[in-house]
Parts: sequence; C-alpha cells; structure tokens
Amino acid sequence: MAVTCPTNNNDRVPWLLLVFSLPTSRASQRVEVWRKLQRYGVLALRSSGYVLPNSAANQEKLEWLATAIRNYRGQASVVQVHAFDDLPEQKLKQLFMEARSKDYESLLRDLKKLVALSPARRPAGRLSRLRRRFQEISAIDFFQSPLRGRVETLLARSEESDGARPVSRSKSKAREYLNRVWMTRPRPGIDRVSSAWLIRRFIDPKARFVFGDDAADHPEAVPFDMFHAEGFGHRGEDCTFETLCKQFAIREAKVRKVAQMIHDADLGDEKFGRVEALGIDQVLNGWANQGVADEELLQRGMDLIEGLYHGLA
Repeated sequence: MAVTCPTNNNDRVPWLLLVFSLPTSRASQRVEVWRKLQRYGVLALRSSGYVLPNSAANQEKLEWLATAIRNYRGQASVVQVHAFDDLPEQKLKQLFMEARSKDYESLLRDLKKLVALSPARRPAGRLSRLRRRFQEISAIDFFQSPLRGRVETLLARSEESDGARPVSRSKSKAREYLNRVWMTRPRPGIDRVSSAWLIRRFIDPKARFVFGDDAADHPEAVPFDMFHAEGFGHRGEDCTFETLCKQFAIREAKVRKVAQMIHDADLGDEKFGRVEALGIDQVLNGWANQGVADEELLQRGMDLIEGLYHGLA
C-alpha cells in the first residue's frame, strides 16, 4: 500500500494514519494502546497502521497516544494522509460505517431483550449502561450509520416504558405559558440557566425572568426550580430541565442529549455518563463568585447552553 501526503496546505487532507511499534516486553502497554484505539473508533489496515477521519479532536487523540507510545520506549508517527492507493475514499467510509453498524446491531439486540421484559423485571441500571454504550458508539460514528436512528428510537421506547413517558399537554394548555414572567432563585446554576434557555427557546419565546426566594413576591410569575412553590422543579429523579421537557413534550433528540448532560451536572449521580456540562457548571460558579449580577449570570449561562446545543450532532 502506498499513501499520498499533501504538498499544499490548501489540499483537503481527509485522513490521519497512526503507525507504531512497541518492544515485545511491553505486552501490557500494547493492550492499553489497543483498547484506546478501539475507543477512538480506528480502522485497522491489513498492511499496517490505524486510520481515522482527519479532525482536530481525532488528531489530538492520536498525538497524545503517540506520545504515550514513545514514553513506553516505542516508536510512533501520526501522518496526515491525502489518499491510499488501494483504498478509495468511498471504500474507507464504507468500512467505517460497517464497523459502526456491527456495534449498533449488537446494541439493538441487547435493547430488544430489555424491552421484551416488563419494567419490574429489568435489571437495575441496565438501561443506563445501554444508553452509555450508545453515546460511546455515536461519538465514533463519523459517517452517520443509518442504524443510529433505529437505536435512538428504541432507546426512547425503552425510556418511556421505564416510566419516563413525557406528559403531553394540549395546545390550549401550552398557551397559558406564553408571554409570562418566570421566577427562579437568585445566583442561577446549571439547572436554572439551562431551564431558562429551554423555556425561552421552546416554551415561551418572550419569557421574562425574575429572581427571589419567595414566590409570593411575584404572584403573577411561573415558578421554576424553587424550593417552596408550585410550578416546575425536581420531580422524582428528574432535574427541573427534565421536568420541563416532559411537561411540554419536548422530544427533540438534541434537547434529550442536553437534558442528560444537565442531569449529570446538576445531580452528580452519573446516571447518563455525560460530562459535557460539568465545565459549564464550574464556569457559572466562578462567575457567581466574582459577583456577576443574577440577570447577567442567567444570560451568560443561556448563551453557553445555546452554544452547547448547536455543537451537538
């Protein structure tokens, strides 16, 4: 096999190639490297080397792995590759999709077995582990396998039958929450800023927000994430963001992902294995410690959630 490397920085360089060797005495390190490569979703070439689509995230992963290999007294190179003479670009994409299809098919089999059981008979934590597997697979589904949608649909069915069915609301009921004032506690954190973002984006585009500890101070307002008030807050194992999603039947796939991130950041129970919102939570706490006003803190946080939302596939 021959590879062609770009000679012009303006060339599109679609692939990354990792080639390495480790001393035979480094058996445990060899296993460690192989496990990482599997998590990265690499395609192992029959000749030699491991291929990933060229992206900043993938390049960083391979560069760090190459550094680790060298620290183990091995040799490693990460190469940007323009083309493989015996593997056209479309064939490489097909091989990546076939690998992810096998992952999704295995997950589908396990999900179907779980759905076939009554909720009372399902092993504790099984659905969360399957959801985490789906997140890991979708993160390396570089070319959007058609099986991904089937898995998402079955996961949603599993969650509904597990007691997480959204509560539908009629359009007339939803209109009650248009052009309203919404009230929450001061110094908004991750659940409150994300809930405010959800309200303005999907529920009440002209929502206005006020802060206070006593809902009686603003009797016209709709309370959310308040300790001692009717309205929308934590219910069961759900954070406020999740409660709003269910009450207003917001089923968009990207919002569901954001909900999982907010849940894990707010409740810290690692239910979904999502860490993306932990950094946002720390930033919000930092701004609060700097004395940023509640209104500004809320707006900054909503901007961060908007960016997170648009960053999702």
